[in-house]
Amino acid sequence: MAWRAPTVLVVEDEPAIRAGIVDCLECSGFGAVEAATGDEGLAKSASPGVDLVLLDLMLPRLSGLEVLAGIRRDRPGLPVIVLTARGAEDDRVSGLRAGADDYVVKPFSAKELLARIDAVLRRSGERPRTVGGLEIGGWRLDLERREAVLPGGARAELTEREAQILSYLASHPDRAIARQELLERVWGIDARGLETRAVDMHIARLREKLGEVEPYRVVVTVRGRGYMIGAAGDGA
Repeated sequence: MAWRAPTVLVVEDEPAIRAGIVDCLECSGFGAVEAATGDEGLAKSASPGVDLVLLDLMLPRLSGLEVLAGIRRDRPGLPVIVLTARGAEDDRVSGLRAGADDYVVKPFSAKELLARIDAVLRRSGERPRTVGGLEIGGWRLDLERREAVLPGGARAELTEREAQILSYLASHPDRAIARQELLERVWGIDARGLETRAVDMHIARLREKLGEVEPYRVVVTVRGRGYMIGAAGDGA
């Protein structure tokens, strides 16, 4: 099962700001696409490879609100975070009413921006499809029966928690799932400020049980991001 990191379209007319955001995204494991004008941003947002848009409000050719209106017309489900130097409440409200999922007022920190991107992507993925079984790199997983058939034909019984982890990862195949999200969605606990290795320990035991062999993995580690379902590992 192929996977890729989420790709963010950065629509910002200031070259230095745009370059800084792109560097931040790429260093954090995201793909990045750039646009310097409103019309360019609207055109690039139509690409199915774009998973989220960071949209400045003050743009040449088309304003940010005009771009947002076009995105909502053409791709109503595409997440959009508005970037604006205008901190006035009316401007923020206008962006949200026009269909933005969130906003960030300049200047902002990289940490805040990444946290908001993660939160918006998480909210946009809260209606996952139910996954009862899947095949990955020679493994056949029956998550309803909690059973795995390994590439050599051996069978392994999964615990309820292991099946839940695999099902949740498989229901979000196009993004890395952070440990906090797994704790909240699979364990059902409030993970804010909680320091625990429970997720990593469960993943390690699951990998041992499945007998994963490089370069194939049932669970992929995305450094600095979390875990994904997939067949090609990155060595962790």
